[in-house]
Amino acid sequence: MYGDIANKLIQDAKLTQMLETLPLYQEELVRSIVREVRDLHRDTEAVLARYGGELPTQDRKVACWIFVQHLCMRRNKRCLLAYQRLRSTRLDAMAWNDVDTMDQEVLNNLNPNEQDYLRDYSELLVDYKGEWVDVDLTGSLEPPRDLFIDVRVLKDAGEIQTEYG
Repeated sequence: MYGDIANKLIQDAKLTQMLETLPLYQEELVRSIVREVRDLHRDTEAVLARYGGELPTQDRKVACWIFVQHLCMRRNKRCLLAYQRLRSTRLDAMAWNDVDTMDQEVLNNLNPNEQDYLRDYSELLVDYKGEWVDVDLTGSLEPPRDLFIDVRVLKDAGEIQTEYG
């Protein structure tokens, strides 16, 4: 049934969120989903060709079938994008947390495109962090909840005027 393979991929993605390490890339599932989307598209194009490329508004059964095919294709694509986004987010976190990008155990679970992405993203981060040597960019992004906080000044910038005086 359409969407079953994409459902398996999403279940795998949910399990991936709970694991410490990134598991193997589900290449066979991804290829099966892409193949299913192509088959759905080819079938839809064949039906539309019989009606001159126009949506048959008079034949409601065919119009409904085309609509369902379209929804199946969109759902599969959304599932693929969600899976890819989850993995890229995990790769970004690995790069920010200074995980060794040349570690063979890490690289074995990634496909070649992910390996290239992780390597290039890590290089970009090294260049970016190099510009801000005095500032820890990997610190928490959550603002403090205390009313009074200590501020450590790295450079004297002179007198600064804020909106509150």
